[in-house]
Amino acid sequence: MKIKPTLIAVWLFFTLALFSCQFKNNKSKPEKPNVLFILVDDFGYRDCSVMGSNYYETPNIDRIAREGMIFTDGYATCQVCSPSRASILSGKFTARHGITDWIGAKTGEEWSQTGRATQLLPPDYVHALPLEYTTLPEALKEAGYKTFFAGKWHLGAKGSWPEDHGFDINKGGWDAGSPAGGYFSPFKNPNLKDGPDGENLSMRLANETVEFIKNNKDTAFFAYLSFYAVHGPIQSTKEKWAKYRDKAEAMGISRYGFEMGHFLPIRQTQDNPVYAGLVEAMDDAVGVVLKALEEMGLDDKTIICFTGDNGGVAAGDSYSTSNLPLRAGKGYQFEGGIREPFFIKVPGLNEGEKCSTPVTGTDFYPTILELAGIDLKQEEHTDGISLVPLLKGDTIADRPLVWHYPHYGNQGGEPSSIIREGDWKLIHYYEDGREELYNLKNDLEEANNLAPENSKRVKQMSIKLFAMLNEMGARFPAKDPAWTAEKELQHLGYVISQQLPALEKQRLNFLSKDFDPANNWWGSQAVND
Repeated sequence: MKIKPTLIAVWLFFTLALFSCQFKNNKSKPEKPNVLFILVDDFGYRDCSVMGSNYYETPNIDRIAREGMIFTDGYATCQVCSPSRASILSGKFTARHGITDWIGAKTGEEWSQTGRATQLLPPDYVHALPLEYTTLPEALKEAGYKTFFAGKWHLGAKGSWPEDHGFDINKGGWDAGSPAGGYFSPFKNPNLKDGPDGENLSMRLANETVEFIKNNKDTAFFAYLSFYAVHGPIQSTKEKWAKYRDKAEAMGISRYGFEMGHFLPIRQTQDNPVYAGLVEAMDDAVGVVLKALEEMGLDDKTIICFTGDNGGVAAGDSYSTSNLPLRAGKGYQFEGGIREPFFIKVPGLNEGEKCSTPVTGTDFYPTILELAGIDLKQEEHTDGISLVPLLKGDTIADRPLVWHYPHYGNQGGEPSSIIREGDWKLIHYYEDGREELYNLKNDLEEANNLAPENSKRVKQMSIKLFAMLNEMGARFPAKDPAWTAEKELQHLGYVISQQLPALEKQRLNFLSKDFDPANNWWGSQAVND
């Protein structure tokens, strides 16, 4: 039997149409995930319950950790804020992007006039996130994401604000690194309108984030919630202060809370009720955003990253917290200065798992791109690698991690550079060229310097460290010709005889039932609780 040509034509038309539809369906890209990135300022490794604190209460942050992957060896790329923030957005180590200290810190001869009487003059640094970089939000915008920033920026003056680096909306990001008006409205922030008197800053930033998500729930979004908390000035409400004062008393108040470090006293106890209240208020704000994602049905479509920009403030600033068993804190070359809570929640992947592979802030950029199905930009995130294999339970290649902080800062750390390879950590000090070696697997507290009996390893790691620093164009400190040992000893004598006792007195005052801040920031209690 012959088939009519017209029937053949009809059959061919429908067959090709069917295959065409199947081809298009097979090639269609899956729905892009949303990304919520939460960055907490000065948040220490043990400043949340899930990481071991028995004093602070952080149920919402803990939930992110338990529903995602906890990177136990997660790091900031610097012991102070601006450099770490630049690394997250650029995927570059600090020595490469050149922002090696918090923007505004004094260098050179200006540093020598601060009265610290130190041996070295810190080098200058880059004072704004370079505009020529393609940042993480810019890469996501290219892929169709709506981008949003709320909170602390501290990566340059006007012309280098969030909206200049890929964020469609900026709520509160500008030059300053601390909340100019404190944690209650009026905020004194040119990019954040004041709310009702006493409105809580952390909650306001959370509400701004929720509003952005509501307005963009039908498209892929990148929301970067960068709290000013828990940076000083530390503030709370009377209710939260009373809760944590009573808790500290129930746990037993130590007679002494500080030990003298190299330059400054370092806090050894988590018992500051004002700081604890500030932590809880920030966690409350995190909870508001998590609840909104659930109510809008977006929680199973949203990747959540959570970390801090440097260690908790154990010395300098507000002397707020202790990072023990990690040594020291913000501004220091030890683990307390650089190791961070580091959580990534990807719906459907490794809920509640822990990973001990060393990872760092530069890794967020390529990780988020890969999770979003976007081609990596290795020429941009030069020093970061995707953590997706780890999130899937696989491994990544061993690699060295490097830190470069040729400054003194405000917390008492020393100008130094660090390299970590596997379990080994080498610290090079610029004052006298000495080097310390620690095995972090056996000595997380960094109490035992193993350099004397491991000279070969020290030499190998030191050579690699400086090869990497020189390749990145690192700058180094210079000797201060005006320094004398007598001036430094005189300054340290003042710290030990005057400052240390004053800190102990202030600590006990915060824990006194009669404590009165006498500046009315509890007058807004009803608005915030």
